[in-house]
Amino acid sequence: MSKIEPFKEKLYVTRPVLPPLDEVTEKLREIWESKWLTNGGKQHFALEDELKEFLKVPYLSVFNNGTIALMVAVQSLRLQGDVITTPFTFAATPHVLSWNNINPIFCDIDEETMNIDADKIESMITPHTSAILAVHVFGTPCNVQKIQQVADTYGLKVVYDAAHAFGVEIDGQGIGTFGDISMFSFHATKLYHTLEGGALVFADKNLKQRIDLLRNFGIKNEEEVVMPGINGKIDEVRAAVGRIMLNYVESEQAKRRALHKVYDEELGNIAGITLMPKCGDNVKRNYQYYVIRIDEKVFGKSLMSTTNSKNITSMRGNIFIRFAVIIPATVN
Repeated sequence: MSKIEPFKEKLYVTRPVLPPLDEVTEKLREIWESKWLTNGGKQHFALEDELKEFLKVPYLSVFNNGTIALMVAVQSLRLQGDVITTPFTFAATPHVLSWNNINPIFCDIDEETMNIDADKIESMITPHTSAILAVHVFGTPCNVQKIQQVADTYGLKVVYDAAHAFGVEIDGQGIGTFGDISMFSFHATKLYHTLEGGALVFADKNLKQRIDLLRNFGIKNEEEVVMPGINGKIDEVRAAVGRIMLNYVESEQAKRRALHKVYDEELGNIAGITLMPKCGDNVKRNYQYYVIRIDEKVFGKSLMSTTNSKNITSMRGNIFIRFAVIIPATVN
């Protein structure tokens, strides 16, 4: 790394993938002509249908962001007491439990995958436990079979934070089909985004009505408010951007898959750098992130000091490299 000259122009850890502006403009023209900006318009419902097909899930509800979606997931399942979750995740994951007056019970993680250690969950279950909230960290699937086995044994619900796992599949099955509910984040930094947004996916038809009511203040019709709800609706502009972005997910993945191979070749033999474990052959990855682990004692310096010296803007936090650092410089 020390032999690489600093980039002339600053590179950023996170830069969003943007669709062609003319396609966005055309969608905006449709919205302006309809004069329908939010509250379940044409773009909203079209996006839900298209996402269901792409993610291979039976039911889906889109939201204004992933955090609100996850809060509604917890509400929709009527969880209470304690929920076993992971300490290695974005702050929003345990926050949604606290916002719902639920105690997050932190289970240790698997050293290799960084996901919740499914073999340690059972020992943490008490009479107060109502669910397991697991995270597919960096898009690597959790041990979904083991987690479901434990949940079935003790009568627990399973919720997955799939913020990193858009488009991931196991044996051809969409990652959102495991557990009771999965949440996807469509934040601007993700492989697929709606500028800001999210979705819940689930297999229980009866959940669809409850989730959609909770998403819209509990309003059933013009005369009835049947439950306390929240404003989780996505507007027509972001829904339209999401529809366009779906057309570019696979080409973006192809670019990142090629870079993944280059990174493996260039970083695999550097002392102090450990590549994250590869998924099994039965897993279709999304290549949203390329993740490495740094042993500073062996590597000899911090990752931040190294990247900053090369004119790459990095951030303090979990040590990982996003593809977006490299894509603008190497892919046409």
